[in-house]
Amino acid sequence: VMWIRILAAVAVFASALIHLEQWIVVFQHTAIVGPAMLVNFAGGVVITVLLLLWRHWIPLALTVLFGSSTLGAFLVSVTVGLFGVHEHWTGWIIFTAAAVEIAAIILGLAGLWNERRRHPAPRAGSAPA
Repeated sequence: VMWIRILAAVAVFASALIHLEQWIVVFQHTAIVGPAMLVNFAGGVVITVLLLLWRHWIPLALTVLFGSSTLGAFLVSVTVGLFGVHEHWTGWIIFTAAAVEIAAIILGLAGLWNERRRHPAPRAGSAPA
């Protein structure tokens, strides 16, 4: 269903923009995490485009991985720290980032589930048509 892909693209793009904003405002001169923020932005833009233009399961899987990895990295940074960065659960941008990353995970999984329903795997032992 295209609306799932559109909402997933909005979630991924919002996360990408938040990471760009955080790079500009906070992490521009921070080793490792700074460049990772830019990679996250670029990856999010690519995944957004793929979600909208390529009707395949791969962009949906990338959406789940993107949301999981960005949210996971943040959770590591607020608990034990990540490459010297210790984040905090404060500010609207943090909660917005977490929300859109959770949305990306859920929407990516919903899209994958929908794709599987539309294109079920062939049964073992069945001859191709």
